[in-house]
Amino acid sequence: MNDKKDNKVTIKIPRPLYNNLKFLIENSGFNSVNDFIVYILRDIASNTKIDSEDQLSKKEIETIKERLRNLGYLG
Repeated sequence: MNDKKDNKVTIKIPRPLYNNLKFLIENSGFNSVNDFIVYILRDIASNTKIDSEDQLSKKEIETIKERLRNLGYLG
């Protein structure tokens, strides 16, 4: 039995960050903060190809850090 709920997990973020994201996505076309976060994480994951033998370049690391800063995870 393959339940859709089995395919998802919960990720907790600080309430102030959630509220900032909620404000940010108003009138943006995103239906929810969750949809926006999934979109951002998919974008980051698709642009960062990692396999067991490769390491991230300094530029890739800086790109990830900048995206995390923009999301409020890094100061």
